[in-house]
Amino acid sequence: MRRVRPDDVPTVLRLVRELAAYEESEHEARMTADQLHAALFGESPALFGHVALTGAEDDAEIAGFALWFLNFSTWRGTHGLYLEDLYVSPAHRGTGLGRELLRTLADECVARGFARLEWSVLDWNTPSIDFYRAAGAVPMDGWTVFRLTDDALTRFAADRR
Repeated sequence: MRRVRPDDVPTVLRLVRELAAYEESEHEARMTADQLHAALFGESPALFGHVALTGAEDDAEIAGFALWFLNFSTWRGTHGLYLEDLYVSPAHRGTGLGRELLRTLADECVARGFARLEWSVLDWNTPSIDFYRAAGAVPMDGWTVFRLTDDALTRFAADRR
């Protein structure tokens, strides 16, 4: 496990596309390598990441990743981490790499004094839900995720009264 480095961007982008295919949303995965590089390593990075490695670091293969950003709890008065994506390639699932990625983020929260680590998971993704429950995570029943994107976002932004 280590932080994402600039030379990891093409591999992480490939894995993001694998995740999009797994979630049956390839058409929504439009991020470019330049965008990912800028988000992770630009002047004011707002995205952070870790990669899961197989083998010794000198000749290790990137088998998975976690991309995250800071959020803030007004109730707790501290930051937290929002896990945007956690993915381990199919050939490396069941090896503990996903658990270690999630544990690394939990450790990041604890070390920084953050109040929480949270994420969203698709309702049909029972393997991931089971994995998260086994880690001790609990679903936030009673909350629904809302999103504005594309034309709806543009229309709403322009709707001045």
